[in-house]
Amino acid sequence: MQTFFLISAALYITTASLAQQMSQDTILNPETLDEVLVRAVRVSADSPITHSNVTKQDLEKRNLGQDIPFLLNYLPSVVSTSDAGAGVGYTYIRVRGSDASRVNVTLNGIPFNDSESQGTFWVNLPDFASSVENLQLQRGVGTSTNGSGAFGASLNILTDAVSEKSYGEISNSFGSFNTRRHNVKFSTGLLQDKIEIAGRLSAIASDGYINRASSDLKSYFLQATYVDNNTLIKAITFGGKEVTYQSWFGIDAETLATNRRFNPAGMYTDENGTMLFYDNEVDDYQQDHYQLHWNQRFNNYWSTNIGINYTHGRGFFEQYKEDEPFSDYGFTPIEIENQIIDQTDLIRRRWLDNDYYVMNANVNYKKENLDFISGAFYSLYKGNHFGEVIWAQFTGGSEIRDRYYFSDATKNEFTVFTKATYKVDEQWQIFGDFQGRFIHYKTAGITSDIEPINLQKNYSYFNPKAGASFQINTTNQLYASYGKAHREPTRNDFEEGITTSEKLDDYELGWRFVTKKMKINTNLFFMNYKDQLVLTGELNDVGSPLRTTSGKSYRAGIEIDASIYLSKQLEILPNIALSSNKNQDFITSINGVLVNLGTTNISFSPNVVASNMLLYRPMPYFQFGFLSKFVSNQFMGNIDSATSKLDSFFINDLNFVYEWKEIPFFSSILLTGLVNNIFDVNYVSNGYFFTYDDDFSTPGSITTIEGAGYYPQAGIHFLAGATLKF
Repeated sequence: MQTFFLISAALYITTASLAQQMSQDTILNPETLDEVLVRAVRVSADSPITHSNVTKQDLEKRNLGQDIPFLLNYLPSVVSTSDAGAGVGYTYIRVRGSDASRVNVTLNGIPFNDSESQGTFWVNLPDFASSVENLQLQRGVGTSTNGSGAFGASLNILTDAVSEKSYGEISNSFGSFNTRRHNVKFSTGLLQDKIEIAGRLSAIASDGYINRASSDLKSYFLQATYVDNNTLIKAITFGGKEVTYQSWFGIDAETLATNRRFNPAGMYTDENGTMLFYDNEVDDYQQDHYQLHWNQRFNNYWSTNIGINYTHGRGFFEQYKEDEPFSDYGFTPIEIENQIIDQTDLIRRRWLDNDYYVMNANVNYKKENLDFISGAFYSLYKGNHFGEVIWAQFTGGSEIRDRYYFSDATKNEFTVFTKATYKVDEQWQIFGDFQGRFIHYKTAGITSDIEPINLQKNYSYFNPKAGASFQINTTNQLYASYGKAHREPTRNDFEEGITTSEKLDDYELGWRFVTKKMKINTNLFFMNYKDQLVLTGELNDVGSPLRTTSGKSYRAGIEIDASIYLSKQLEILPNIALSSNKNQDFITSINGVLVNLGTTNISFSPNVVASNMLLYRPMPYFQFGFLSKFVSNQFMGNIDSATSKLDSFFINDLNFVYEWKEIPFFSSILLTGLVNNIFDVNYVSNGYFFTYDDDFSTPGSITTIEGAGYYPQAGIHFLAGATLKF
C-alpha cells in the first residue's frame, strides 16, 4: 500500500512540475473535465477497438426501474435475463456468450465486479441508470481497464456530469406485477461558478413475474463538486439496500409446461404433510460506495486524474431447511424420550461482509498526433464468509450467534499500464497498450459446504494490445486490433479445485461507414482461449454457477450494427451477431467413463443474436419505438445434450416517449411508456443443466442422469411513468 502511495505521489508531483513550466493557455469546461474520470478506460470513436456508446438521453427513454442489463439489451451481442422474470431484482448480462463475471464493469474508472466471484450484482445499485451520464460497452478484450480482465466485454460507466444550471426532478412509474419506482433528483447548479451539490433518492418495489419473487429496493446518489479553471474535484457517495425474495431455484420442464410462474423457494411441509412456503426466504444486502476524484488539466497537453474508493458490503440470504443433519451445523445429538435426535428443521443465514479499497492515478499527454496515457491501480479486498442458525426445532450444544462455518479472504491487486495512440498521417492511426497485473489471493477457514479451504495464490500477467485504423476517405474506415488477456480463477473455482489461469488472444477486424444518413459498423472477431473456464450449467447450493476448464476453445463471428435515417421522422437501428462458439476436444464423464467428445458448443452461447429498433418521431417531442430481439437456440451445458437445450425466442417491445415543454411551473414533463413482450411469447432466456451418476440401478454399472432447470420470463407486461422537471 505504501508503495502505491509513493508511486501516485511521484506521478502527480512530476506532472505538476512539468505543468509549472507550461503556460495555462486554455480553460476547459466542467463537461470536458468530467470525461477525464473515464479516459483511462475508454476509447475514442475512431480507435481500433470494437465498442458501442450509450448516452443519458438513450437511457432516459426506457428507464422505468429495470436494471442496466435490460436497458442494454438491444446492443450487439447482448443477452439479458432476470431471475424474477421482469427485469427488476437479480438481472444478468451476457456479451458474446460470456457471462457477467467476464464482463469488466467500472464506475468512474473504479471496478464494480466483486473481487472474489468477479460477478456484477446490479440489484445492489437499483435505479443506478438514473445517475449515469453515459457509458461505453467494449466487446472482446478491449483496452486495458482496472480490475478483473475483460474476457467477453468491458462496460465503462460515467456517473452524472456537473450541471452548470440548477434543476429538480420528481419521477414516478407504475406497471405490471405491482411494479413501481419513485425517485427525486436535484442539482444546485454551479454556485459562484465553482461548487455544485447534486443527488438522487430512489425506491423500487415489485412483486415479480415469478410467484413471491418480490423486490424491495432503495438507493441513493450524492455528489459534491468543486470546479476552478482547469480543476475538477468530485466527492461521490452512492449505494443501495435490497431485500429480494429468492427466485434462483428455477423449475423443471414439467412445471414449466403447467405452472411457469411457480417458485420452489422457501417450500416445506408441516407435520400434517401440507405444503407451505417460508415467508422470509430472502436475500438481504446493502452496499455503499465512497469515491473521491481529482482531475487536473494543466494546459492543452497535460492532465491527471487521481481516484480513491471505499466500498462496504454486508448482508445475508435466509433459508428454511428441513431435516438438516446436526453434523453440518456443529450440533451435538440429543436424546428425547429414548430417541436420538440428530437432524432438525432450521432457519439459517449465510453472510458476506466485505470491504474494498481502491486507489488509482493516471497522467495523460495529448498534443497534435500523439495521445499518451499511463497509470497505476491498487486495490485491497477483505471479505468474511460465515453462517448462522437463527432458529432450529432441535439443537444440541449451540449458543446464540454461533457460526457454523467461517472463512476470511484477502485479495491484493496492483496494475500498471501505458497506452498511446499515434496519428501517423491523415489516414493512418496506430494504437499500443501494455498492462501488467499482479494479484495475491489468500483465504482460510471452512466453506459453506463445511469443507476446509486454505489457499494462497499469486498471479502475474502481462497483457499487450495493439491496433491500427486506416481512414480510406471521409466515409470509410478500416481497423484491426489484437489483445491478449489473462484471468485468475474465482473463489468458487478455488473451492472446486481449479487454480489455472485462463488465457485469451482476441483478434478484431472492422469497417466503419459513416454518412449524414447512415452509420454502419461491421467487425469480425476471433477469440482464441486456452484453459477457458466455461459454465458447466450446474449451480452450487447458493445458486452460483459452476465452471470447468475446457482446454482449447474459441469464439468467432461477425457483428454488424447500423443507424439509418430513412427520413427526418423515421430511423432504424438494426444489429446482428453471427458466431460459432466451440470447445475443442472436450472431455467429460459419461456413465462413469471419461469420454472425449471432440468439438462441442460452448454453454450459453447462441449462434445468432439480433435486434432492431424502429424509431418514429411524428413531432419534435414525441417518439414511438418498436423494438425487436431474437436469440437463437443455445445449450446450457458443453456436451450438446438435448436436455440442456434452450429454445430460441423472438420478442418485441413498444416504447413511447413524449416530452411536454413550455408549461407553467415546470421546464418540462417527460411521459414514458413501455410495453414489453407485446405478443405475449412464453420464453426462457436462462436456466441450468446438471448430470449425476446413478450407480444403484444395476449392480456394477453407472448411469449418467441428466436434468435441467429453467427461468421463465414474463409475457406481455407494461411500465409507464412521468418525470416532472423544474
